[in-house]
Amino acid sequence: MEINRIPHPTDTVQVGIADFGYFYVGGEYVETSGGTVRSGAMYVEYFRAADRTSDLPVVMVHGNWQTGNNFTGTPDGRRGWAHDFLRAGYDVYVIDQAGRGRSGNSGGLHGQRLGKPVGFVTARFTSPATDPKWPQAAHHTQWPGSGQPGDPVFDRHYASQVESLTDRTRTEELNLAANLALTREIGPAIWLTHSQSGPFGIALASAAPDKVVALLSIEPGSPPFFEVNFSGGDDWWSYADHAIRPWGPCAAPLAFEPPVNGPEDLEIRLQPVPDSDAVVPCYLQAEPARQLPHMADLKMAIVVGEASYHAPYDHCTAAFLHQAGVPAELIRLEEVGIRGNGHMMMIEQNNHEIADFLLAWLKGKGL
Repeated sequence: MEINRIPHPTDTVQVGIADFGYFYVGGEYVETSGGTVRSGAMYVEYFRAADRTSDLPVVMVHGNWQTGNNFTGTPDGRRGWAHDFLRAGYDVYVIDQAGRGRSGNSGGLHGQRLGKPVGFVTARFTSPATDPKWPQAAHHTQWPGSGQPGDPVFDRHYASQVESLTDRTRTEELNLAANLALTREIGPAIWLTHSQSGPFGIALASAAPDKVVALLSIEPGSPPFFEVNFSGGDDWWSYADHAIRPWGPCAAPLAFEPPVNGPEDLEIRLQPVPDSDAVVPCYLQAEPARQLPHMADLKMAIVVGEASYHAPYDHCTAAFLHQAGVPAELIRLEEVGIRGNGHMMMIEQNNHEIADFLLAWLKGKGL
């Protein structure tokens, strides 16, 4: 099949790979009514750089309904972020979340939900400018193609969507265990997370601060506590009526100080007025805020695309973490001259430009 490619100078550069392969980490055998199955194992793909310049590898973790192929290529046939980081001299590990894709779902032990329908994917990911539901959506220009069914790039992207687990808390617990197992295999690393896996990176940095040297959090999850619904028009947003992340940025527990026995111990307040008309007000802790001391020295960037549905609320995750003593740096790509990106920036037309920015950020942190 002929693949329509968008030329980019980086795609003509030879990427040196010394070795590549895969392995599995984590998991345990569980007895079920249908027999013994293995639960929670995680598929890990590795790529060794031919000209390695860093002792720290980069681990790339995909978001919901996705797999690791978000980082190994694009639906229009170009190189992915894994190649950009390899070219810069980093070894790269790309995973499929525990309970997802090539990691398997343990014979149905964990409940699954189907991938999102076409209308959700076009409205949120590939063509939000067609019918803008949040103020920034009209600025989306970087998806390669129309972003609609029938366009071969969209069709290839939609074909890559897979089922995910129904239970957010169980998803985070399974993946924290698997990610901890991976740290025992590879040691300290730079972790790059996207969307749903944003809380995975936060939980891992809290649980194993010596293993997460830096965290590149690309549009992490929903804002703390409550999901935002978008409807367009003057009243374009509303908060959901129940907390999907009762521990702030995570659904599963975090190591707060003073200790928290349960999420009900976190006293929260909604900002009376948002920072601007284009963003939502944030749910934050009442002062004095409980701290996340294990993350106090973490090098962390929260990276947000100009046109993404995360643009109205990722500042809330940064504000929550700052309040808890975590030095998370909020980076809006349009403010550094990178324009037009939506939520799936790692596979959009300017993905190499964004990768180069991330690499420069790491270099600026001495990594």
